[in-house]
This record gives sequence, C-alpha cells and structure tokens, in this order.
Amino acid sequence: MWDVVVVGAGPAGAAAALGARRAGAARVLLLDRSDFPRDKACGDGIAAHALDVLAELGVTDAVDGYPPLPALRLVGPGGGTVARPLPRPAYTVPRRVFDARLVRAAVAAGAELRRHTVRRVEVTAEGVLLDGELSARALVGADGAGSVVRRALGHPVNPDRHLALAIRGYAPAPPGPPEQLIVTSGTRWPAYAWAFPIGDGRANVGYGEVLRGDPLSRARLLEGMAALLPGVDPATVTDLRAHHLPLSTHRPTPGRGPVVLAGDALSLINPFTGEGIFYALRSGALAGAAAARAPADAARGYAAALRARLGVHLRHSSVTAWLARRPWLVDAAVGAAGRDERVYRTVVELGLGDGRLDARTLAAIAVDVPRPRRSARPSRDAPPRR
Repeated sequence: MWDVVVVGAGPAGAAAALGARRAGAARVLLLDRSDFPRDKACGDGIAAHALDVLAELGVTDAVDGYPPLPALRLVGPGGGTVARPLPRPAYTVPRRVFDARLVRAAVAAGAELRRHTVRRVEVTAEGVLLDGELSARALVGADGAGSVVRRALGHPVNPDRHLALAIRGYAPAPPGPPEQLIVTSGTRWPAYAWAFPIGDGRANVGYGEVLRGDPLSRARLLEGMAALLPGVDPATVTDLRAHHLPLSTHRPTPGRGPVVLAGDALSLINPFTGEGIFYALRSGALAGAAAARAPADAARGYAAALRARLGVHLRHSSVTAWLARRPWLVDAAVGAAGRDERVYRTVVELGLGDGRLDARTLAAIAVDVPRPRRSARPSRDAPPRR
C-alpha cells in the first residue's frame, strides 16, 4: 500500500508529491496519463509567489534559462492603460519545460512516477483504491479541470459564470521592452487577452472569456484574440489549444476523509487574471503534507491549512471578481493604479499572488467611479413616488 497517491503530475500534483515526501511519507506514487515532457494549454506565466512556494519545496531551477519580465502593462475595458514595474519579476516558461522540471524534482525527492489513467476511485476502510489495483492511505486529486477524483467526490464541474474558456498559442514576441501584457475587453466582458514574452523571440498569446450560457467556438475565441491583440498576426500563431478555467468563485469542499483536491481540480483559478500556477503549487504542497501527516483525516487538516494560507485572499478575490463585473469599475482601478504605485501593487498581488483588498485601494478607485446624474426635481403636479 502506498502512503500517498497523487493523481495528476502537473504543478499541483508535483507539489503534492514533494509536500508529502517532505512531511514524512515513505511511499509516494505520482500518476499521470501522459509521459513527460508534455504540452499543457496555459498562459505559461510564472509569478514570483509561485517561486516562493517552489523554494520552500526545495526546487530552485524551475525558471532557469528564461529571462525575467520586469513589468506589467494592463489595459482596461475602456482603453485606459497602466504600465509599471512589477514588485518582483515574473517569468514565462512553457509548460512542456516547467512541468517536466517539477516532475523531475518530485522523483529526485523520492516519489515514483507512473503513467496511468485513473478511471475509478473507491474509498475503503483502509484508505483509497484506484481502478481496483492501486491502494493508498490517502489520495490527492490534482488532475485538472476535468478531475476524475472530483467527480468521485460527487462534485460536478463549475456552472456558467464560474467557468471560463481560453485559447492559447505562440507567436512572434511584440516589439519593445519585455513586459507582460493583459488587455481586457470592453465588448464581451469579462474577457481578456494576453501576450507574455518567453525570451526566445516568441510570446505566449491567448484570449479567454467567462462562459455565460452560450457556447464559445474556436472561431470566436480567435476573433477575440485578434481584436484585443491587433499587433499579433493570426497567421503566425502556432500550437493553438483551448482549455477550461474553473474559477475560484465556485469551489467544492477541499476533500472528504482520505481524499483531497488541489489546483484546478479544486477550482483554484484566479477569477480576475486566470492565474493558476501559484494556487496549484500552494494548494498542492498543503494537500500532500496533510495527506502524509494524517491520511485517514487528510481532508480536515488540509481544509484548515488551506483556510489559514489562502482563505482571506480567496474571499477578497471573490469580492474583487464580483466588483469587476462592472467594466467601468475596472477602468477606475486601472486609473487609480496609474496614479498610485501602492494601488498598482495591491492589484498585482490580488491577481497574481495572495493579496487582499484594503480601504486605501478602494478609496483611490472610488475617485474615478462615474457619478450618476441627478434627476430633475419632480414638479408639484407629479405623482408621488411609492
């Protein structure tokens, strides 16, 4: 019997395997349906907070060979722009490279990697049984937006308005100084496009939109990308792949008994930026540690750890997403971030890390909020309002 089995070897799964090994699990099995290296549809953005988690796990080479991106340019739905240095640089590392490095680190730490597609999950008196053949004291489901483990716990996929669809590809990097570019849409809000230079002459480019009841076609996603990134010639974009983004505004319970969920399987995608790597690493590390320390009651320990590390931030990011349904409020935030570097840093921390809203930021944004026009005073002959 394995101490901990992790389903899915992406960032959440690799972090879970590392977390379990560092917490004392003797036998850790890491399962994935693909061989590594393998591609994964993603924006490839690696924020500084993600590197903090990796450092805690002993992984120091995840972004080696890729130049830092020192700045972020954010364009609001109304066209307003703010461009400032990031508090700490970000990186763009293709997932084919990034994920393989994390898997290599997990194996070096003592986890066993095996190619296997999980189809059935059963909770037993001893722990968990996978496909009738693999038994474990605890199980971490880190198997993405279409998680088999999540379905086994009885949780359906996120409903519309809490689920986005994005398409990404690779194109020649835009001219000018290297920076992350995020352009929000004024016509199909909430939606945005991005261009993240890699450092080899290419950029990861893409477009994502929140689902609202009507299906999104590949053609419409490409139209959205072309509209928001006019400097990108669609004919030059290669390796186009679409993917779902389960937003953190609708999360299932973190687990039950010996079974826990991490990363996309737990709907840990930032609802404002679509960032998920930091959430995946943080939740994966916490899930693996909880599974190793108290397998039979892993879900309880994991929920407490997740609440302590990300609970307040996730509540604040949900509030931010609710406020950001109003494009004019996003424009006000962009304007405030352009005037005040502290507001800019708060916005960045909320979107790329584990930041929180504060009164100062809200007050600064309120300055640019459109004021409603006063209606004319009713005449004496007008009927009274009820």
